[in-house]
Amino acid sequence: MKRTVTLISLALCCSLLLGCSNNNKTSKTDSNTSATFTTSKQPGQSTIQEVYDFLKKCQTYYLATVEGDQPRVRPFGTVELFEGKLYIQTGKVKAVSKQIQANPNVELCAFCDGKWLRVSGKLVRDDRVEAKKHMLDNYPSLQKMYSAEDDNTEVLYFEDATATFNSFGDELKVVKFGSKNQ
Repeated sequence: MKRTVTLISLALCCSLLLGCSNNNKTSKTDSNTSATFTTSKQPGQSTIQEVYDFLKKCQTYYLATVEGDQPRVRPFGTVELFEGKLYIQTGKVKAVSKQIQANPNVELCAFCDGKWLRVSGKLVRDDRVEAKKHMLDNYPSLQKMYSAEDDNTEVLYFEDATATFNSFGDELKVVKFGSKNQ
């Protein structure tokens, strides 16, 4: 429990050093949790799209993992939607990859325009060339270091994720996505 709280606190503190708004949604309050679950007003836009849009606008988010009993937080910038799932990218030789494989439960945090987003869930490796290619096509600068066919490129998607939008003044908004049943 102490390790989880420390991990979450570090992720939130790091992200608050940055600087996104989230409009076009309706909300419904859950009386059991006092959280607001959001749905989109725009036709065809899903709640995972709102999470993606916020992360893209912020450009940098902080990913928290654990190594042994120590939290580890680092900046990331890659995020894509592919086949209805939220993906990130790293290299398999990096410490962050090894930490995710040892414990796939992670949290990321982003902040801009006075609002912040936390996404917690399990990251699942996708070794398919199509998933890697999609990510690299959207981040051409990474193609100098990574290839969809190499053994180092790693793309991971969120499973059983909870995204929480927050600010000083607005109601808490929660989006759940990445269920194994979807």
